[in-house]
Amino acid sequence: MSHDSPSLAASPLPEGNPGTPLHPPVALRESVEHVIHGDRRVDHYAWLRHKNDPRVHAYLEEENVYADAFLKPSQAFQEALYQEMLGRIQQTDLSVPYRLRGYSYYTRTEEGKQYPIYCRKEESPSLGTDAADSPSEEILLDLNALAEGHPFLGLGSFNVSDDNRLLAYSTDNTGFRQFVLEVKDLETHELLPLRIERATSVAWAAENLTLFYVVEDEVSKRSHRLYRHVLGSGIPDALLYEEKDERFRIEIERTRSGSYLLLVSNSHTASEIRFLRADQPSGEFRLIASREDDHEYYVDHHPGSSEDPAGGVFFIRTNSAGRTYRLMTAPASDPARSRWHEIIPNRPGVMLSAAEAFRTHMVLFEREDGLPYLRIVDLTRRAPSALAASRRIEFAEPAYNATLGANPEFDTSHVRFHYESFITPRSVFDYDLHTGQRILRKQQPVLGGYDPTLYGSERLHATAPDGTQIPLSVVYRHGTPRDGSAPLLLYGYGSYGLSMPVAFSSNHVSLLDRGIIFAIAHIRGGGELGKPWHDAGRMHHKLNTFTDFIASANHLIAEKFTSKETLAAEGGSAGGLLMGAIANMRPDLFRIVISHVPFVDVLNTMLDASLPLTVGEYEEWGNPLKEDDYFYMKSYCPYTNLTRKDYPAMLVKTALNDSQVMYWEPAKYVAKLRTLKTDANPLLLKTNLGAGHGGASGRYDYLREIAFDYAFLLSELNIRS
Repeated sequence: MSHDSPSLAASPLPEGNPGTPLHPPVALRESVEHVIHGDRRVDHYAWLRHKNDPRVHAYLEEENVYADAFLKPSQAFQEALYQEMLGRIQQTDLSVPYRLRGYSYYTRTEEGKQYPIYCRKEESPSLGTDAADSPSEEILLDLNALAEGHPFLGLGSFNVSDDNRLLAYSTDNTGFRQFVLEVKDLETHELLPLRIERATSVAWAAENLTLFYVVEDEVSKRSHRLYRHVLGSGIPDALLYEEKDERFRIEIERTRSGSYLLLVSNSHTASEIRFLRADQPSGEFRLIASREDDHEYYVDHHPGSSEDPAGGVFFIRTNSAGRTYRLMTAPASDPARSRWHEIIPNRPGVMLSAAEAFRTHMVLFEREDGLPYLRIVDLTRRAPSALAASRRIEFAEPAYNATLGANPEFDTSHVRFHYESFITPRSVFDYDLHTGQRILRKQQPVLGGYDPTLYGSERLHATAPDGTQIPLSVVYRHGTPRDGSAPLLLYGYGSYGLSMPVAFSSNHVSLLDRGIIFAIAHIRGGGELGKPWHDAGRMHHKLNTFTDFIASANHLIAEKFTSKETLAAEGGSAGGLLMGAIANMRPDLFRIVISHVPFVDVLNTMLDASLPLTVGEYEEWGNPLKEDDYFYMKSYCPYTNLTRKDYPAMLVKTALNDSQVMYWEPAKYVAKLRTLKTDANPLLLKTNLGAGHGGASGRYDYLREIAFDYAFLLSELNIRS
């Protein structure tokens, strides 16, 4: 290791004189050389990964001071934005209850409190929103109480035993997604003497005494071991399974039928499932089908008859005959691959994303042309095929999001789903499985006189360089100019096969009402058009993700929605990688870039197998120990490809306890970019020193973070009120 001459941050920030120019921090340079595949790279900021080094904390705090000082003139504006967004939220509110074994479960929020309160009451004939008025309300978990003394609180598992008495739940109070599992007696309100560190999933057996749980590796955070705990037995917890392949993670779950426990092992491209009768918890898990490269399958159970609840069939969703999946059945008594029977064939243009079994019906979650659909299959009806016995739930808006809601009960006459769009607030529906009637249970209240008729939404398609049509979802306030002068915020992600939902945000109203158009580019690498869409934007096709986003931006400019002078881009995590890549590739195309917890140091992270996620991510990005993978990643790695040129105005945000994208990636990125950028545009790094990947956990704290982002965006667009 060689050392350049050390230089701590530049002169202190000025105080008192608003006319004095601010000087951004200048990080120390300590050169570390990397040579692999004959390629030499020098990293001047590797020292920032040493979390316990006082210099690291000093640098991050100095960047925070600089960012706050830079935006100090907007403090009143930030407060106004915060109050404006807060004013649209019904702070004391209640979720729509869901039924489970004679109880209605719901959450409620109270004005002034950061977190929801989890409750239940004995079931009533009505599922109205007045459940909390019942004197029989039980408070199961008050997250506000659990959060006392901690800057962060996240809830992981929440599982009630079959006899309704015991609650297994897990919490994280650092943001590092390191959950502690505990069990609460809901009759005595006391905790049992059980505390499991690093628990990632949990499921009860049917006899209310046996708890199955998965823990993660201390270093890699890979969920890798399944244990069985018998309450009150004094027997040491039994290790039932250990996943040795570092590409795979495991999860334990219970089928909705209640009959089986499923142990799911999966990587980004393959899966393998074992099953165990829930009423025989001391038995051994049996394998359904051995893992194969590029074969994913997922399972649900239907008992067939109440006389033999562990009989019946497994419904198996598999991509064995096409990347968009088909649906099979197999007898639960012997679900070997040779006994799988196809009931819904592969449809290349329709992604079968999920299949959920109920007593009389099955609900399929499908995606077609980038839009989600719910399909109801009548299992009691004799028909030539499952599709012939089905009907789709249709939606009218050009761009929207629809998902299944909480449906824990197997025997039900209704299925709950959620619907929303850029314009329609989140709405909870119960769908009558027999009549097809939709019953609106609740629509998210938006206070302050929100009027959906004031806004318009469109579905567009941009043409990528290879001719592929890229869906775009756009929302604006009616009357916003369509002459290229309007500002536009373009959001993107494009990784892991995840779809960016067209979701309602009352916060976005603060942008729309100020004449800003909001759009999502549904680029390759995501899952909007199914698994093939993901395949077309991962590994050695990753560049498609970035060029799709650039093509989307160009299309919006060509259609006069915006211009280069008023176009902003935003993304987070792998979407932050997108932000870094497009800022390197086309810095002239974007006026502003906002990047949250960005994965920008791709090469160094993927070369470090000790970090969380790295080995399991080889199937998404490639393995840089392989020469062709290394040089392909190097071609787009944002940190590696920073050069001396003009860059857009940039706000980069991270969190000290992030376990998915370590804080040092954005910190290094900003430190290096400061030495190379040739423009006078602002470059800010803001670190949440008490949170993780998702930022602040409290709803008020999170809203202040958004107000900070919006103040930066609007100020750079010269919109200051």
